[in-house]
Amino acid sequence: MSAAPLDMRAGMDTLLARVVRVFGEAQPHHAYLFSNRRGTRLKVLVHDGFGVWLTCRRLSQGRFHWTEGQGGVALTRAQFDALVLGLPWQRLGDGGVIRTI
Repeated sequence: MSAAPLDMRAGMDTLLARVVRVFGEAQPHHAYLFSNRRGTRLKVLVHDGFGVWLTCRRLSQGRFHWTEGQGGVALTRAQFDALVLGLPWQRLGDGGVIRTI
């Protein structure tokens, strides 16, 4: 996941270039996530082992729970699933339970 906000006009080539700049290369069977500054839109760049594809998601209500800073953050599958649903993935505990603050 890219911690820095992204201009949502960026396309696949721009996102792939950012992945290469941050991680050195796009790894097969990995997904790379990008969000806008407001946290209402999400783009996911996926390397499926054969090629790269791009998808996006927009929340009608609420925001994606994003992290601050630059560079990248690695997520588990459970954290990824919570993030794309708009849930607070940072508070995800054992068994998929979201802990209180």
